Amino acid sequence: FPAAVGLDYLTLDRLASTLSGGEAQRIQLATSLGSRLVGALYVLDEPSIGLHTRDTAKLIHILEGLRDLGNTILVVEHDPDIIRAADHLLDLGPGAGEFGGQLLASGTVAEVEQNPASITGKYLSGRLTIPVPKFRREVDLDNRRMNIRLEGARANNLLGLDVQIPLNVLVCVTGVSGSGKSTLVHQVLYKVISHHLGRVEGGDPSHLYRSIHGADRLNDIVLVDQTPIGRTPRSNPVTYIKAFDAIRELFSSQPEARRRGYSPGYFSFNVPGGRCDVCDGDGTVTVEMQFLADVELPCEECNGSRYKSSVLEIKYKGKNIHDVLGLTVKEALRFFTGHPKIVDKLAVLDEIGLGYLRLGQSATTLSGGEAQRVKLALHLASVRSSGNVAARKAANRILYILDEPTTGLHFEDVGKLLMAFKKLIDGGASLVVIEHNLDIIKSADWIIDLGPEGGSGGGQIVAIGTPEEIIRNPRSHTGRWLARMLPSAAAERPSSQQEVVV
Repeated sequence: FPAAVGLDYLTLDRLASTLSGGEAQRIQLATSLGSRLVGALYVLDEPSIGLHTRDTAKLIHILEGLRDLGNTILVVEHDPDIIRAADHLLDLGPGAGEFGGQLLASGTVAEVEQNPASITGKYLSGRLTIPVPKFRREVDLDNRRMNIRLEGARANNLLGLDVQIPLNVLVCVTGVSGSGKSTLVHQVLYKVISHHLGRVEGGDPSHLYRSIHGADRLNDIVLVDQTPIGRTPRSNPVTYIKAFDAIRELFSSQPEARRRGYSPGYFSFNVPGGRCDVCDGDGTVTVEMQFLADVELPCEECNGSRYKSSVLEIKYKGKNIHDVLGLTVKEALRFFTGHPKIVDKLAVLDEIGLGYLRLGQSATTLSGGEAQRVKLALHLASVRSSGNVAARKAANRILYILDEPTTGLHFEDVGKLLMAFKKLIDGGASLVVIEHNLDIIKSADWIIDLGPEGGSGGGQIVAIGTPEEIIRNPRSHTGRWLARMLPSAAAERPSSQQEVVV
């Protein structure tokens, strides 16, 4: 059954803690398939995470099999193939957060496609699309100044792999599940370049490679993953992107605050001063239960506001600091008009589809995809704040690594993410993205396709090149599915299955 859900590459001694969320979910699905339950309700949250498009058909077949046994399958999903396979769709919106929560469309795929209120329907019908780039950035593998060459990469199923990573472009690392993408990018490339740049954490990675060339072209390497941006209630989007500093300065500049001698620190809930002394700025207190899980309750002293009453008396445009932290990003953009230090940083959050987040929203409530985009916003804000174009590009020679940044993203948000990628690259950065989403892959300047299969059947470079070149390689599973997104180039795809040497 694990093989039926695309997990045939897993070894029997694989630790459960090393499985991705999508792999763990599919293991549970395989268990359910083997139990042959009848009359059950299965609820799945994005089972396509980490799944190559080739294996999506297997997943759909399993879900249909469970349905045919007499079960009900409820799936939260953004993958177009799974959506189109559904018997009934429920489309929520129109926006995210407080801008959503409405049932826009309900019915068959055909009915939702024809519903003018449904953005999902417009993408399914093709009335809205993410366009193929008219021009791709040039890649010159012979120019050593524009490439990083990693030789002899070895870990897990990588057995002495040589690979070139073009700089100042969008590079997608693709391949079926278990083909070695994360091993190559996370465990080898990131660790080796980090060590080359002088970082000592992680130990000596010399056993992972033979040599590396071109890493001196980088100022930094950044892993933008889906780990939380903070683990306490005091961590939130506005502090993470450093917009809160300017907000606190604005409040401390109010006449009443100056009269009382309140510095910007008084409006922080991370240091003593103006924050509530009972909850230490958390807004909640934890009640320890002896035999049950701990319970969090609103602080009785500050009623969850995090601040002392004297600090809340300081207002700007009729709102105190607690009121401001309750604004959404979109509301805050209007509220702080005329204050570019604040607006410029918040605008980046809105541009990448996070305008619905509240400024003071606890980091512990953000999904992995939201946390990843907040991290991306921080770097976009730094690019925007740099000086002239030449100075910005010189300062931002950074290699960003992202692992499936489209997790949890609707078609509409994928387009916004691509715009964020463009701004980073235009600012002098380079991007390496592990991805299965075909809209991202078709928009890449360069693709490194691993495989041909997962586990011991992978760890090889199957194809490299532009998306148009990848679809002409008959060995590439990615190219076979990518051809649907590039119909004009797909006409040239070879039909034979002969081996092509990369």
